[in-house]
Amino acid sequence: MAKNRYQFCFGPWNISEGGDPYGPPTRPAQSFDWKLAQLKKLGYDAMMFHDDDAVPDIDNKSDAQIRKEARELKKQLDGEGIAAEMVAPRLWFSPMTIDGAYTSNDPKCRKYAIERSLRCIDVARAMETDLIVLWLAREGSYLRESKNARKCVDYLVEAIDRMLAHDKSVRIAIEPKPNEPMDVAYIPTIGHALAIANLTADPKRVGALIESAHAILAGLDPADEIDFACAFGKLWSLHLNDQNGLKFDQDKPFASSNLRGAFNQVRALERNGYGKKGEYVCFDVHPFRPTKVEHWLKHLDNSRRTFLHLVDKARTFDEAKAKVLIADRNYQDLDQMVLEHLMGV
Repeated sequence: MAKNRYQFCFGPWNISEGGDPYGPPTRPAQSFDWKLAQLKKLGYDAMMFHDDDAVPDIDNKSDAQIRKEARELKKQLDGEGIAAEMVAPRLWFSPMTIDGAYTSNDPKCRKYAIERSLRCIDVARAMETDLIVLWLAREGSYLRESKNARKCVDYLVEAIDRMLAHDKSVRIAIEPKPNEPMDVAYIPTIGHALAIANLTADPKRVGALIESAHAILAGLDPADEIDFACAFGKLWSLHLNDQNGLKFDQDKPFASSNLRGAFNQVRALERNGYGKKGEYVCFDVHPFRPTKVEHWLKHLDNSRRTFLHLVDKARTFDEAKAKVLIADRNYQDLDQMVLEHLMGV
């Protein structure tokens, strides 16, 4: 395999128990300590967190207790040689966010969402990461007439500005998704994320996180989304996975459904120098529901292995030959060249 200059990351939720909306878990729950211990064994360097992964029951704890528990977790991570890649406020579980968080029609709910986000920043500061990820899960509507989408843009900017003001060193990465759990989200693509960044008080500190499956659900190519974000210097994190069509968010292992699509994502990362500024390659993947306990970590091991194989494929692709075919507009042979390269022919 090619020498690895990439750093890898996953979250505790990526070792899931197999429950879904139609059935119960299929594997017993594991402790956070057990999950943390698996990172280095699998060749990973960092863990990503929701705020309540780092500080459980965060809504019912004082600011002082939150900071204390976050510092204790940081010591535990240091002991394992693991970094905290990012922290994200979990704004889709609370009864206060049933009809939106930052974009709720209820000002009390919007206030809760912002205050929770500021506490999330305090957690991140204690864990020595400057990256806050916003998956705007409930920022959208189930019914168009129920919300004023124009006003919701202002609400989103207001919330982000409050976070930027709370800590002058924090960076905010917006993770777009077109649907689920809301019917249609207000920030469905990287273009939307970067556009709203430009409305904030400090656009240089507002960037993006791309998830492969989310781009596919929007009918877009994740490789193009990667190139687009990198053109602005705004791709600050990455969730690689795969998706079989326009259905629910599957979080399949990287390249599981579309090897060629995964190859092009890796090529995009390579040509943009992703990782040279310390960015991580994160895998937001889940084991298949029928997976046995003894195979529980294979989806994480396999995703990383596949990524490294595709790095090799990207670096050994005959760019000079491809350039000749492109100049001749011989896309038939270019197409076959890519296929044979991936097949090792």
